[in-house]
Amino acid sequence: MIQIAKILKSNGTDGGLLIGVRDIEVGQIDPQEPVFIEFDGLPVPFFIQDIRQRGTSKAIIHLNDIDSLEDAEEVVGRAIYVEGEWEDEQELDFTGWTLLNRGERVGTVTGMEPIPGNLCLYVGEAMVPLHEDLILSVDPDARVLDLDLPDGLL
Repeated sequence: MIQIAKILKSNGTDGGLLIGVRDIEVGQIDPQEPVFIEFDGLPVPFFIQDIRQRGTSKAIIHLNDIDSLEDAEEVVGRAIYVEGEWEDEQELDFTGWTLLNRGERVGTVTGMEPIPGNLCLYVGEAMVPLHEDLILSVDPDARVLDLDLPDGLL
């Protein structure tokens, strides 16, 4: 399963949802294919009735079986998934890059460890998780990666 969006809030009283899309464009979402929302750890399929783009990374979506404000409020904050896997178009190798923690130099990345579900970087003797929520900035030209690491990790 690939996460393509997050439900930001309800929209109207007819079950409409404002979603924020990630890693794709709204036009790439196939309304003929089901999307999935997790309930109790299990993916539940929903079919798209209507989707309208709002700005560059948001959309208003109506899904089958979500047809009231109460139904919509129940799924706010949840992720929306589709079946499939991302194709690795270009996976960056951060070996040799300078690692910063909130702008402060930590060291040079000496290697990478592809732990399933969480890529880690070696910096000296430390292993640092590389998660999208921790990334402040990436500068491929300068080969600098700036993270917001939890206190006490280093």
